[in-house]
Amino acid sequence: MNNIVSLRDALEKFIDFLKKQKRASATILAYKADIAQLTKFLEKKGLTSPGGVTSALLDEFKADLETNGYLAKSVSRKINSIKTFFKFLKTENFIQDDPAVAVTHPKYEIKPPRILSRLEYRALRDACRGDARISAVVEIMLQTGIRIAEAANLSMDDIKENDIHIKAYESHGERDIPLNKAAKESLSRYFAKRPKVKEKSLFVTKTGRSFLVRNIRSSIEKYFELAGIKDATVNDLRHTWIFHHLASGTPLVVISKLAGHKRLSTTEKYLKLIDEKKEGSVKLEEL
Repeated sequence: MNNIVSLRDALEKFIDFLKKQKRASATILAYKADIAQLTKFLEKKGLTSPGGVTSALLDEFKADLETNGYLAKSVSRKINSIKTFFKFLKTENFIQDDPAVAVTHPKYEIKPPRILSRLEYRALRDACRGDARISAVVEIMLQTGIRIAEAANLSMDDIKENDIHIKAYESHGERDIPLNKAAKESLSRYFAKRPKVKEKSLFVTKTGRSFLVRNIRSSIEKYFELAGIKDATVNDLRHTWIFHHLASGTPLVVISKLAGHKRLSTTEKYLKLIDEKKEGSVKLEEL
């Protein structure tokens, strides 16, 4: 039993473990931030080693998060990180007992996926129409259902005549998705204004550098605001694509494959929304 390792060293060992497990980079960053926040809290209590951490202290941390305005969903995510962290420490014999086992998750309502209405996605298109690059990003995401990270990772070579190639990255496999008329036309408008640079990334800045995920996200969020669309996120473009294709009769298995879902159950959760939506299926290709 090795109880000498410090919390900070334990965190580094934990991150190395996650990398070897080939966890997604975003997941690793989230775990690191959560455990670093816990470490800071525990150090203020005079604890620098995981061996002295108790369930009571973890409950104090949980209460501190709630006091500081963290939503139940965020607290629950941090508890997941903590449970994974201490499970790792016990498995690696850095601690004898796992103090996180007894820590409970706060209750919160899991909201269904947000689906943009016809009025909303038309308003978003109108708001960003003067920005050829963002207009193309929005249209590609809305017409193919790709993730924001996948959009940022696209290269010029990934755009084929009638489809778009999504390269494998982290835990996601590669796949090809058909391009419809709306997507092709938005790309054509973007290509006419894309800087003539050597950078192979599809979406680039004015200086020719790759258009990063965080910048894509903030740009689209700006246009959501300009369009007057409330409580929407970039991921809702993907939700909307999945929903409307299922609503129009595209087989569940086909959508699951095109969306890159690892489990069919992930796609199935959209089915119960179809009966709830009175608008029914719409043509996302309308411009």
